[in-house]
Amino acid sequence: MRRKKKIILVIITSIVVVLAFPGLFGTREKSTSFVAVDTLQHQEKQVLTHPLQIVEMRKRIYPGSEVTIEKEFTPGSTYTQYLVSYLSDGLKIYALLTIPKGEIPSGGFPVLIFNHGYIPPEEYRTTERYVAYVQAFARSGYIVFKPDYRGHGDSEGNPEGAYFSPAYTADVLNAVSSVKTLKEANPDSIGMWGHSMGGNITLRSMVVSKDIKAGVIWGGVVGSYEDIMNRWRRSVPWRPSTRENMAYRPSRNDLIEQFGDFESNPDFWKSISPFYFTSDVSGPIQLHHGLSDESVPWEFSETLKNRLEQNGKTVELFTYEGADHNVSSPHFEVAVKRSVAFFDTYLK
Repeated sequence: MRRKKKIILVIITSIVVVLAFPGLFGTREKSTSFVAVDTLQHQEKQVLTHPLQIVEMRKRIYPGSEVTIEKEFTPGSTYTQYLVSYLSDGLKIYALLTIPKGEIPSGGFPVLIFNHGYIPPEEYRTTERYVAYVQAFARSGYIVFKPDYRGHGDSEGNPEGAYFSPAYTADVLNAVSSVKTLKEANPDSIGMWGHSMGGNITLRSMVVSKDIKAGVIWGGVVGSYEDIMNRWRRSVPWRPSTRENMAYRPSRNDLIEQFGDFESNPDFWKSISPFYFTSDVSGPIQLHHGLSDESVPWEFSETLKNRLEQNGKTVELFTYEGADHNVSSPHFEVAVKRSVAFFDTYLK
């Protein structure tokens, strides 16, 4: 009798233990399976990000630095000109600073950040090219600040390009912050001018930062990534320069390998394209494009104009019959006059 009571007691104790600790008896496989499913669900919820995405670029700060005068050039009749430097991502970036002569207006001179187009980095010189453009704006009462971009001229860093890296845009936005420290500058009246690749940088800057009050783009690479990757056929194919070959330069293949191409992952490519953020553009935009542009299709500018208008933004487009990528004379003088008048409207 005592033996039966002992057996019954053991059985009852076992039942209590099973109920209290189910994982000790035959349920480990089910518990492990549950954890694995939960981990899988967590992994599926993770979203890959890239620093080129507009939302990621907006999270960054672009503090710039004080502007350091490295050298003073022979002044023009209406302006003084300097080789200067500032900091971007810890790199020393050089720039051409042009300041109008004469009395400083109340609040300071309006400022134009001048974004040059693609030039092989080892061939780039701060004071070469775009001379007539810079002089025209300076004579019209604008401080002109032309960054060299990293890896160009004597600027530190690698020349990473503008379309698959945020590096050059970071240099430009740090230039915006830096130029605000100049006593001659009006920090609330900053515009941006861009040519070709510089037009792409201008558009990207204007959907990342609210500091740019107006933008003018000549012959800009301002299409969507679908346009840039699938509909851009250059008459002279791009080849990386020696300096670019020696340094790592992010490419479309890097992004395709990580995120897929436009057809398989259009959401990602739209997320890095300023074209799809034009509802947030920081100010009016004026576009100029030669109809005989041999480098960038004029349809890029027309498509951007339509996109901006659909989003209720102020935009102008001027096309020039027979004009090349640089909108050279006899069209140059007309395009400059229109550009100055546009900036006068929104910056003065």
